[in-house]
Amino acid sequence: MDDPTPTGRQIIEGAGFRKAEEHLVFQVLRNGELEELRLEETTDLRPGQVERFLVFPSAESFRFDIDGKRLEWGHKVISGRVLKKLAGVDPAKFAVWQVIPGKDDILVGDTDLICLADAGLEHFFTGVPQTTEGGAA
Repeated sequence: MDDPTPTGRQIIEGAGFRKAEEHLVFQVLRNGELEELRLEETTDLRPGQVERFLVFPSAESFRFDIDGKRLEWGHKVISGRVLKKLAGVDPAKFAVWQVIPGKDDILVGDTDLICLADAGLEHFFTGVPQTTEGGAA
């Protein structure tokens, strides 16, 4: 982009999408967090705080909680691997679980897709998976 302070609309259109009103754009901040950028809102690319953008073909965002941090996502499903990346953990060393109230938590695999469109806020947490390697027999 030539404009150092583009709008959300300019970013969507610059990425080759038509009908900006039918899309969402999120800034991927340097600390890894996502922040929605409204169509007419500007962002300043000069200080280097924003490195990438995610554009979703949706006008609806979905909130969830991971490790006590509330985030938004621009699609109704999300994979286990993306959850790990958004949580800021090493995907090779950490696992992610979905909290199911009143039931056992569910281990979410890297390629598992979790629906965020159900009623209520989805909760997830990360941790190092338990192993039995090297244990006494």
